[in-house]
Amino acid sequence: MEKNPKVTILYDKIVDREHSETIINVGGARSSKSYSISQYLIFEKLIKEHNKNFLITRKTMPSLRLTAYRVFVDLLKDYGLYGKCNHNKSNNTIKYNGNFIVFTSIDDPEKIKSTEFNYIWMEEANEFTYNDFMILKLRLSGGKESGETNQMLLSLNPTEEQGWVHTKLEIQSGIKIIRSTYHDNPFLSKEYIKMLEGLKTQDESYYKIYVKGEYARLANFVYHNYELIDILPEGYEEIIYGLDFGFNNPTALIEIGIKDTEIYEKELLYQTHLTNEDLIRELIRLIPDKKSLIYADSAEPARIEEIHRAGFKIYPADKSVKDGIDFVRRQKIHMLESSINLIDEKRNYKYREDKNGNVLEDVIKFRDHLMDAERYGLYTHFKRKRRGMGKIYIG
Repeated sequence: MEKNPKVTILYDKIVDREHSETIINVGGARSSKSYSISQYLIFEKLIKEHNKNFLITRKTMPSLRLTAYRVFVDLLKDYGLYGKCNHNKSNNTIKYNGNFIVFTSIDDPEKIKSTEFNYIWMEEANEFTYNDFMILKLRLSGGKESGETNQMLLSLNPTEEQGWVHTKLEIQSGIKIIRSTYHDNPFLSKEYIKMLEGLKTQDESYYKIYVKGEYARLANFVYHNYELIDILPEGYEEIIYGLDFGFNNPTALIEIGIKDTEIYEKELLYQTHLTNEDLIRELIRLIPDKKSLIYADSAEPARIEEIHRAGFKIYPADKSVKDGIDFVRRQKIHMLESSINLIDEKRNYKYREDKNGNVLEDVIKFRDHLMDAERYGLYTHFKRKRRGMGKIYIG
């Protein structure tokens, strides 16, 4: 391990409060909350202490695997510690230095009732209930040395102004609150910062939450016609794909299954800095049948042409936003619960509001990459079917 690894500004703020029993990390988009808490638990606890029990949790296991679990394991690898760990991937546990870390969801709080922990991290804490928090706090009873403090760490975006973290927990005495914004993350690109600051002219609530890291009320959501499922059905009548190109923003690919007039969706790709060559490799891996229809952002004809020449049946999408949204809103949609970016975008996709709170017809252009991909696939495909599936791909 390197002698002086680089740590974040937020890491130092957490260390300053390391004797506090409960620390709430509430902040805007990309403010390094998860990264900083992982650094803190690794450098200050995992390495320096022995025979401690750690719980790192999120409400569901699929979302935990793709967020805090991944960040923590990747940092262990980056710092040369992973090879010294005993990582049981089946049980989602790590042993190091006599310490024991368990990664598990708390969709059923009974899972952890027989264990005593020294450190508990609730990632995306606003997904939990206050009752979940109280049950977990009762498990914060692991044995410790003189001068040590067992800790609850919570991290969240301030999306729920009336949520329990803000209304019940933050007002309690002894609770330490760390607020953060993208200014606490020195590694963001100028393009991403420009996009964040652009929210100021789009929607005041979004700007307060994701830029200023302040609580605000979110309302006027676009979609309510969906539910989460833990397994997809078999026997689709059709499978199509929606693709939104990106580079600094994520490239987003969604699988859309159609069965008995209902829609089943699965997030396949959500990744930045993909060249078209990279993307084609991903498409080969993710789409088993090259004859499957892909509907992609028509603003990128050269990229569509290159993918078509790689053997895929790809079509430029109809990008009509209002008509496309109206069509998607009329469908009965089921989303796989492991599709965390798809779920996050869907839950927070909202119409713009002016400074007086009046609802506008257009939507906020932020965290909408899979929303675009979904609309491209569904609206364009069914529009083409009504017109007799005319050949419209480039080339």
